[in-house]
Amino acid sequence: MMNFYKTLFILSTLTGTIISISATSWVGMWLGLEINLLSIIPLMNDNKNLFSTEASLKYFITQAMASAILLLAVIIMMSKINIQYEMNLEYPLILMLNSSLLTKMGAAPFHFWFPEVIEGLSWFNSFMLLTWQKIAPMALLMYNVNLKNFLSFIIIFCMLISSIVGLNQTSLRKILAYSSINHIGWMISSLLFFQNIWMYYFLIYTLITINIVLIFKLMNVFYLKQLFSTLNFNKMVKLFFILNFLSLGGLPPFLGFLTKWMTIQALINSNLIMLALVMIILTLITLFFYIRITFSSLLLSETEISSYLENSKFNNMIIITLNFISLSSLIYCTMIFNWI
Repeated sequence: MMNFYKTLFILSTLTGTIISISATSWVGMWLGLEINLLSIIPLMNDNKNLFSTEASLKYFITQAMASAILLLAVIIMMSKINIQYEMNLEYPLILMLNSSLLTKMGAAPFHFWFPEVIEGLSWFNSFMLLTWQKIAPMALLMYNVNLKNFLSFIIIFCMLISSIVGLNQTSLRKILAYSSINHIGWMISSLLFFQNIWMYYFLIYTLITINIVLIFKLMNVFYLKQLFSTLNFNKMVKLFFILNFLSLGGLPPFLGFLTKWMTIQALINSNLIMLALVMIILTLITLFFYIRITFSSLLLSETEISSYLENSKFNNMIIITLNFISLSSLIYCTMIFNWI
């Protein structure tokens, strides 16, 4: 049973994000980010995990630095409005503001902390870091997306870093971290033009991530070798894992393809064909190591004794329902759009 203090800090984390995205001033947004940060740090500490203290310390230092830069930019913008326009300081200040928000969400090239922090966390905290912790910085980024060239550079950097560095990873948490950096690039590109597409993208990414993290948590695996040996004990879990990973990569028969399709269409309609082409090509590299993992889990058969039992919790109807909804939703979405 979850401890009372964990429930309290989870509610406080959710409240901090809600305050941040519903605030009407930059100081209110900063305050929400700070409440969110100070609430998630106690959740990261785990007596069973030796690396949780190191991870939470790295996370706190990075987020505190980004918050300080954000607050500095906001104070200068609010107190010296006339001076910043006279001295042409508007562009550097918005650049500082955006850079601090990109650091908070873990976008490349400000991603240096993200894979290292997530490596020392439990699956629940990893899920929070991959999904919920990105909402507030993304929502704040919506308010100042004027720097199209800067954000286009960030998008390409996210694709490039995640695809190349993710190729040689054996840790499942780091693979999901670099996958998240890749998806951040897609989300920022959808933010530039249509905020609704970002909302759809984020919801679908969260649903797919829930399915994958749930499988890893219930099997208690953290590395590829553990995964390959464990998946042999349940064919249904292996099928769900493979299909969810392909959906995360954005292959057409699955739900993950829908939002990438919408984003590409929005980019082409805005005459950013070159950016869309670069994004597609670099995402193919990410898809390569997704397919390599799924093929390995499908073809490799290990005889090691695993701690996973065949009659585990995977008979749970909720998990089967979640996976079924995620994997078959593209058909329903297409039918609904055609009907509308």
